[in-house]
Amino acid sequence: MSKTLSLGTDNIGKLLFNYATPAIIAMASSSLYHLIDSAFVGHGVGGAAIAGMAITMPIMNIGAAFGAMVGVGAGARISLRLGEGNKRAAEKTLCNAVLLNIIIGFTIMVLMLTFLDEILVLFSGGKASTETLEYARQFMRIILLGNITQHLYLGMNDMIRASGNPRKSMAIMLTSVAINLVLNPLFIFVFHWGIQGSAAATVISQFVCFLLALSHFCSKKSFLRFKREAFHFDWRIVGNILSIGLAPFLMNICASMVAAFVNTAMLQFGGLGAHDIVPREQGAADLYVGAYGIVNRVALLFIMVVQGLNQGMQPIVGYNYGAKNFARVRKAVFMTIGCGVTIATLGFALGESIPHLIARAFVDSSRGGDESLLIEASAQGMRLILMMFPLVGFQIVVGGFFQYIGKAPLAIFVSLTRQLLFLLPLLWLLPRQFGAYGVWISMPIADSASILLAFILFVWQIRKIKRMELKVQ
Repeated sequence: MSKTLSLGTDNIGKLLFNYATPAIIAMASSSLYHLIDSAFVGHGVGGAAIAGMAITMPIMNIGAAFGAMVGVGAGARISLRLGEGNKRAAEKTLCNAVLLNIIIGFTIMVLMLTFLDEILVLFSGGKASTETLEYARQFMRIILLGNITQHLYLGMNDMIRASGNPRKSMAIMLTSVAINLVLNPLFIFVFHWGIQGSAAATVISQFVCFLLALSHFCSKKSFLRFKREAFHFDWRIVGNILSIGLAPFLMNICASMVAAFVNTAMLQFGGLGAHDIVPREQGAADLYVGAYGIVNRVALLFIMVVQGLNQGMQPIVGYNYGAKNFARVRKAVFMTIGCGVTIATLGFALGESIPHLIARAFVDSSRGGDESLLIEASAQGMRLILMMFPLVGFQIVVGGFFQYIGKAPLAIFVSLTRQLLFLLPLLWLLPRQFGAYGVWISMPIADSASILLAFILFVWQIRKIKRMELKVQ
């Protein structure tokens, strides 16, 4: 209980450090899943397998969308309820979130396994090669079998952090990454299971950490824990979870749409532009899909670190907003913005200065041929996509801030403007004129417009909070 109460009294900088550091490590660890999988698959199987994994990105984002909707929504409600001193309501939220994750996870698993071939063809625009689609199929069949475990593990970990245990949340995530890091090379290079070995390593590591998260909420030592009588649907609580979680849900659904649009554009127009490095006749279509897979995973690492900052901010902002400590809310969000911009700027600097070196971490350049072309295409894409990256950190924090103070419509609007309003139209138009280069430059253009919009909405909300603060005084 003392950990929860300290959110309203301790130094904001100290709280942000204590909560954000474990969350950053946890979120970076989550991103490392994709980096580890891609790196071992690239070196152990080949560039075509990386392209196959890139085809699965829209499907993975759909699963992540439902998981984030429940986990983030429940975590935010738990922080608000604890700030109000209502532990019983927080425990009801916890149990309802677990029930939701079981039902949603099972439904997604059954539907996607049943229609997997059709889904893969749809998300590749029917343009991917047979080899690429087969790699994607092998990977997703195993990943989907662990879908329920993944939903429960990630959802409960969000709630462990929101209830005042960020270090335990971090430890569970790090355990998962460590197991994955050991099993991936074992299954790929020793057992020769190929891309299926990478998928199996991910599922096994997540199952182990699901058990760890489960044991936390079953323990009598936990401040927030499972209560048998709370394991029934309270539709008011479910509605609250889903309304707050709608923002990350829609953001991930849009990310799925964007990934599908990018894959289709690369497969259809890659190699046709004057600035495209890989000519069409040299297999540009699949190579550019693989390049996007590499660049996306690199960018995702820094985005997830900023999301970790957001999650560290969540209990501080949620608790103090619920307790009407508005000065602490403002201080926390401005401090988080500063850190977020700094982290995103680091990603920008690395992507602009050493893109070839980063790309080689995913590809065995000694093979030459297609692998060397994949590195060149990835380096070009990295430099272009990360052009506006420093200010992307600001936008991510602002979206999270709206979400954590219960302003779901604003959070949704900030999340959707980049993908739907700006990026998707650009992805339809520019590749037709500039090939793969048009895909790359669509992203910084969309970032610029959406950052400006987020800034305007943020200034408006901060002024509103200042007026609320004056009324409380």
